[in-house]
Amino acid sequence: MNQLTMHQAVQEDVERLADLRALVLYDDLTRLGRYDEVKVRERFRNTFDPIYTWIIKLEGSSVGCVSLKPTAEGALLEHFYIHPDAQGRRIGTEVLQLLLGMDEARGKRVMLNMLQGSRAKHLYERFKFVVDREDEVDVFMSVQLTED
Repeated sequence: MNQLTMHQAVQEDVERLADLRALVLYDDLTRLGRYDEVKVRERFRNTFDPIYTWIIKLEGSSVGCVSLKPTAEGALLEHFYIHPDAQGRRIGTEVLQLLLGMDEARGKRVMLNMLQGSRAKHLYERFKFVVDREDEVDVFMSVQLTED
């Protein structure tokens, strides 16, 4: 099993995490004809909130990030990026188990959106997320969690 830890992000992490987002989303955004070197980072900067963001570390090295923000409907799972070199090692599974078990998520509807064709869809489906709607670029999914 991976030695995975998560710690709260700080404002100074914003540029490093924006670069991670650009790297992780490059292939999918390029496939969709939507990759823009500036906008991919700008969107992260505009929605980054260190209070709700965690840095994911594997054996002490940063390998990703994830956010879980409260909303009127429940919680928004966003900015879930695992460095390509660390993908395929069940890190996403471990992180989702941790996040969805947090008090901030229990009993709530957790929503997310991802890019069409993303391999992450299989991960979310394993955690019972279902497609609420989709368009030519995004897929919007959610899961209603129980209190226990």
